[in-house]
Amino acid sequence: QLKTTTTAAASRDFAEDRLWLNGEEADVGHPRLQACLREGECPPPPGAGRGVPRTVPPPHGSCPLAVRRLARKRRGGSAEDAAPLNLSYKIHIATENNFPTAAGLASSAAGYACLVSALARLYGVEGELSEVARRGSGSACRSMLGGFVQWQRGERPDGRDSLAHQVAPETHWPELRVLVLVVSGEKKQVGSTAGMQTSVATSPLLKHRAEAVVPERLALMMRHIRERDFEGFGQLTMKDSNQFHATCLDTFPPIFYLNDLSRQIIALAHRFNAHHGRTKVAYTFDAGPNAVIFTLADTVAEFVEVVRRSFPPATNGDQFVRGLPVDSASLPEELLAAVVTEPVPGAVRYILHTKPGPGPQLLDDPSQHLLGADGMPRRCA
Repeated sequence: QLKTTTTAAASRDFAEDRLWLNGEEADVGHPRLQACLREGECPPPPGAGRGVPRTVPPPHGSCPLAVRRLARKRRGGSAEDAAPLNLSYKIHIATENNFPTAAGLASSAAGYACLVSALARLYGVEGELSEVARRGSGSACRSMLGGFVQWQRGERPDGRDSLAHQVAPETHWPELRVLVLVVSGEKKQVGSTAGMQTSVATSPLLKHRAEAVVPERLALMMRHIRERDFEGFGQLTMKDSNQFHATCLDTFPPIFYLNDLSRQIIALAHRFNAHHGRTKVAYTFDAGPNAVIFTLADTVAEFVEVVRRSFPPATNGDQFVRGLPVDSASLPEELLAAVVTEPVPGAVRYILHTKPGPGPQLLDDPSQHLLGADGMPRRCA
């Protein structure tokens, strides 16, 4: 329901490396993209999102992590090896998201995990790839695996042991559901990596968070996940989201990823939980205003109807709920009175209903490939 699709092709007939993002040609020379692809200089590892920031310098010299370098190393150093693919060939890459890009919904994490997986398969590279994906987008290392994933901080000064580890597969908690309340598809004004670098430099709260708060919370969160304890999981999710955005405010100058509508959704979730006397829904916001709501399957229909009443769809009533099917629900008057305050029509653009999913998957169906036999995009997003 939220996915990135990427196709990569290499040919002796290609004159240069090229990249298309959502149907539009993009800059293939972007340092973070090149860190995953080529054998040039490494950029610094991107910031670690809301967890522990990585501020180590890059290794000196050429990057040992790029997929082409890994492929060359596996073949004994020859660039002209004919099998399975000549490393000197130029490459074409097409990638598409079926959800808003650069809007705080982890499009870069999904995108770089998908890219690294496609390149690794193209060049015949196997083994640990989450470190390569991390060079494109820190959180992409987690997207290399399915289900519930921890990004390990690592101890080495070069960051080579900062890898992803699966806590539980996507099948571990079958009742868990995710509702993404899309309030804005606009590209955020401050990118995740730039924002984190500013926070590292200026926020005393982030330093305290990284050293004193995150390690304990990581252990607690993994326990809640393993035990499928939604009360503990939900409470900790909301508290950690709030603290992450507190570090954004503690950054100088401050970073405002949330907007007024984000705060209305937070208040709505707390009123909903208070009415029920327990944690039935849990919000979290990444680097953007769009809300991610965790809940269990038996709560989805009721909460979706609460959102529909609170933020009535303006013109897209039939497309307001997307993804997995959602049953209709009638709301008791006492719930409406306690939870739904003055409606704000059109504020939530749509809701995406999904659940924890797998890591990268190979698409065998050629009709789903984004590049044609000539190596050019087959369609525009």
